[in-house]
Amino acid sequence: MNSLLRVTAGKRSWKNVWYRAYSASRLPKETYDKYKPGATLYGFKVDKVVEIPELYLTAVKLRHKKTGAQHLHVARDDSNNVFSVGFRTTPMDNTGVSHILEHTVLCGSQKYPCRDPFFKMLNRSLSTFMNAWTASDYTMYPFSTQNGKDFGNLLAVYLDAVFFPNLNHLDFLQEGWRLEHDVNEDKDSPIVFKGVVFNEMKGAMSSPEHLYAVNCQKKLLPSHTYSYNSGGDPQAILDLTYDQLKQFHATHYHPSNARFYTYGDLPLEGHLELINGMALERFDALRPGTDIPDEVKWTEKRSCVVSCPPDPMAADPSKQTTTSVSFLLPRITEVQESFEVSLLSSLLTSGPTSPFYQSLLDANIGAGYAPICGYDGSTREASFSVGLQGISEEDEEKVKQIIHETLEKVVREGFEPERIEAVLHSVELSQRHQTTSFGLGLIASLMSVWNQDGDPISAMELDKLVASFKKKLADNPQHLQQLVQKYFIDNQHQLWMKMTPDEGYNAQQEQEEMEKLTRLVGSLEEEKKQHVFETGLKLAEAQNQEEDVTCLPTVTVGDISPDVRRTPSSTSNIHGNFVQCHEQPTNGVTYFRAVCPLRAADRILVPYLPLFCNVVTQMGTDKMNFREFAKQEELKTGGLNVSPHIVQQLDNTARYELGVVLSSHCLDRNLDVMLQLWQDIFESATLSDRERLTTLVRMEAADLANSVPFMGHAFAMRGAASNLTPVGELGELTAGLSQVNLMKQIAELDDLSEIVIKLEQLASVLLTKADMRCCLNASPDNMSAAMETLDQFLLKLPGKRDSPSTSLEDTMNSIVDDEFKPTSIQQHNQLPFPVNYVSMGTTAVPYKNADFAKLTVLARLLSAKFLHREIREKGGAYGSGATMSTDGTFKFYSYRDPRSVETLEVFHQSLPWIEKGTFTEQDLDEAKIAVFSSVDAPIAPGSRGVSSFLSGLSDDIRQAHRERLFAVTRDDVIEVAQRYLGKGCQTQAVSLIGPDNEVTRQNGWKVQQQG
Repeated sequence: MNSLLRVTAGKRSWKNVWYRAYSASRLPKETYDKYKPGATLYGFKVDKVVEIPELYLTAVKLRHKKTGAQHLHVARDDSNNVFSVGFRTTPMDNTGVSHILEHTVLCGSQKYPCRDPFFKMLNRSLSTFMNAWTASDYTMYPFSTQNGKDFGNLLAVYLDAVFFPNLNHLDFLQEGWRLEHDVNEDKDSPIVFKGVVFNEMKGAMSSPEHLYAVNCQKKLLPSHTYSYNSGGDPQAILDLTYDQLKQFHATHYHPSNARFYTYGDLPLEGHLELINGMALERFDALRPGTDIPDEVKWTEKRSCVVSCPPDPMAADPSKQTTTSVSFLLPRITEVQESFEVSLLSSLLTSGPTSPFYQSLLDANIGAGYAPICGYDGSTREASFSVGLQGISEEDEEKVKQIIHETLEKVVREGFEPERIEAVLHSVELSQRHQTTSFGLGLIASLMSVWNQDGDPISAMELDKLVASFKKKLADNPQHLQQLVQKYFIDNQHQLWMKMTPDEGYNAQQEQEEMEKLTRLVGSLEEEKKQHVFETGLKLAEAQNQEEDVTCLPTVTVGDISPDVRRTPSSTSNIHGNFVQCHEQPTNGVTYFRAVCPLRAADRILVPYLPLFCNVVTQMGTDKMNFREFAKQEELKTGGLNVSPHIVQQLDNTARYELGVVLSSHCLDRNLDVMLQLWQDIFESATLSDRERLTTLVRMEAADLANSVPFMGHAFAMRGAASNLTPVGELGELTAGLSQVNLMKQIAELDDLSEIVIKLEQLASVLLTKADMRCCLNASPDNMSAAMETLDQFLLKLPGKRDSPSTSLEDTMNSIVDDEFKPTSIQQHNQLPFPVNYVSMGTTAVPYKNADFAKLTVLARLLSAKFLHREIREKGGAYGSGATMSTDGTFKFYSYRDPRSVETLEVFHQSLPWIEKGTFTEQDLDEAKIAVFSSVDAPIAPGSRGVSSFLSGLSDDIRQAHRERLFAVTRDDVIEVAQRYLGKGCQTQAVSLIGPDNEVTRQNGWKVQQQG
């Protein structure tokens, strides 16, 4: 479960929240007429019905007459239907009670008493999303699916879970915390702390980025629930009791405190009937008492200092201070005001033309914006923050001065009209830009406003919000400056916060934990120690018990279509270059992509490929400096993006294509301008501006370093794969710890001349049409015009193909690596985390090999039926699994794991578990269902057909793979497990990321201290 929402730079802006549209029609008129205000449907009274044409939807707001439960239905022509139920949860301590409860309610309920029905439904469902999360003031349980039967199944399980959970004591011990012997069957082994959430939060709270966000919210909003960590502070989690957990459920998980949400093309009546019949009619109304009061406004500015562990990956150890200022803003329920302040936030901080980017980032005294930056509308009263991370402590006053002077300058001078136009352009483009997760994104965005009793429908009416803003600006050109004066300069409720590293931070945390453990264990009488031992055995027995899960609903393999969803495409040759086109309902947006491959001789430049991708569109051209270029990019496009392209050939693990992918989208009317910007990059990208490059390098190095604690399992998996296949090796070089360390080294350089040479070498071989191929996704009525514009673009580009490309296979530039030899290795990358990330990989097969499908099913079977129990439930890790990857490797992993080599032993026990054959045909079918839920995930019109263009994965090849998945048998799974997981059968590599470990130091591991 994605249980804790992080506040990160730029993540909480209206810009990122709303503008996700889907090609869809509004609710039919006859249906719209039926939902009149005052009408009653299955115990619900219709309060409000509003058509919102800019988002292609009709919103219906209802209230349950008996309990007062609220319901928002969004009717849209979208088959990816969504359900969610959310509760206002207001913890008043740091024990993480709302977070642990979120985990525990999903561990069994009255109607579905088996252990962990939530995870079991992952394998009995065709869901496109299943999750739950705990925010600062609400807990939410959403799912989405394209299958009507599946929707009903999941709705039943979710409703029973949240309203009628068993809340067993053993589940509390497993998910929250417990005292247990290190080896639970050995009474003489030491007693330690265990628990899934306990270990999850130890990992989360070891990240300086996360610590900063949590502390800032606590200090800015100190008087009520926001002054506590809803995820839980590890030491305080150990104070939570089982009775407190049950009491929190009784007072917070009631329909009177609930907000239901449904979305998509399934009829509202069916949803209401099930919700009322399965849950709400069994309750009476109550007063939840979960209201959050307004924060008492300060009359004087405040400041605070917090500490964090040092970052071993920081480019400059002497520059690890972070400082920022945060301002308390109006309630988020004041929708118009919040919308305007969020736009103001974008104007102030987003992109190279913004005032704070120019004054703070371009000053090159820090590594990037502070972890929280911009508008945050996740709490009852919003906030705005801005500052720098990666500065010298003595530069704190300089940062404060820059921030103050920047705000004063904005009040004096305002914003350029083109800057305002660019922000409003992003509104228009983002309304049209389509994603497959619009329904989920919508409720995630609305929940904070709705949770504070704001009107979620008003928050969706973008046209009204924009029109009102434009009118205010027309009537008063000083409107934005006055907002800056009011909310930032004159606002006394502002917090200046500084975070500095403490060399003893981790040791202090560990010491406090050990002291608490010593006190608790020391206070136990022999009888209670015996109880700890027996409870550990009892929990293990429950975890090992084979359960009857027939109580759970399920879809069947027979419910899955035998055929892939095909995407019509056409191909052509324009000026020697291969072009693939997909006519799709793209809502007036054109999507452009291109692959520019590297040749084998240029492979030495691969480590610098990510940096090239990051900077090539941000350095400007001979025609425009980087600010002028960024301005045009914001005015006319959704952004120009370049990313590494590393794709293994579908039938050979030794062959791959290497290069970059260009991608961008724009309103149809702006395609000529967007392609002109790409042309400028090809013809005269500026890569030698040392000052600008320094800024971008420091930002990239900081972002990579911050990602390691949150994505440690991905880094561990790349580390294992790097020893097994050529593509795995390239993946580690470009996205693994090698890349983190390289960027750290580059950021430490005083002279970037050698780096500029590498970037210019990459530009010379990549920015040419010689080997380029292109792809367009556009609406049928615009494709002809788009092709004509592309024709002119390709005509003018530098470079020339040796021979015209007549097919995708001809133009794919495969590199053969016959020299790579898989290597068996056990590597430990030491980082001072309180948890581990463990991965073991083995050489396997490419996509078109018949064993790929079998190994894919095997991975899902092991993840659900063996690894989850052994590593998460028993071991206390936050996550685990196995995966068959398109890099030609089969990999195991664990995430935020208190164990290391013990988890590795669990990976090795996978083969004996499979060979015992205790899994059933139903287990095998469930593994297939879970695989197909991923294979059949919806694809947005702008992305349909792109997998074929990028990797040659045609509909026919996908169909053959689909048929192989259906055909996988029990014997197939056992046979491939023996062939690929048995010792000596294939080359195996192990990668561990985590703290110092005596076992790895003394048993022949390759141990490397990072940082």
